[in-house]
Amino acid sequence: MYRVLIERSAEKDLAKLPLDVHCRVIDAIKSRAANPRPSGCRKLSGSKNDWRIRVGDYRIVYEIAGGIRIVLVHRVRHRREVYIVDTGLEASGGQGRLGE
Repeated sequence: MYRVLIERSAEKDLAKLPLDVHCRVIDAIKSRAANPRPSGCRKLSGSKNDWRIRVGDYRIVYEIAGGIRIVLVHRVRHRREVYIVDTGLEASGGQGRLGE
């Protein structure tokens, strides 16, 4: 089993979701503890450990640290917004990343 941790930015994303989507996303996040790489997940290019899964029109972007068995959820956003790079503190220095 993996430990699933949710970054503060992902918590804020979750709070903005409609209730029906919120419940499905939470179920998908919880299931990452048993299987961090389910069928249909995709490795994100340009990163070492980042993955994404689809939940309807929403994407969950997370990082897997296999050596310490942790899944860190970075973002939960609509598919048209999830890959837009945030400006500000989150983008500086890669803080909050595992294994770097």
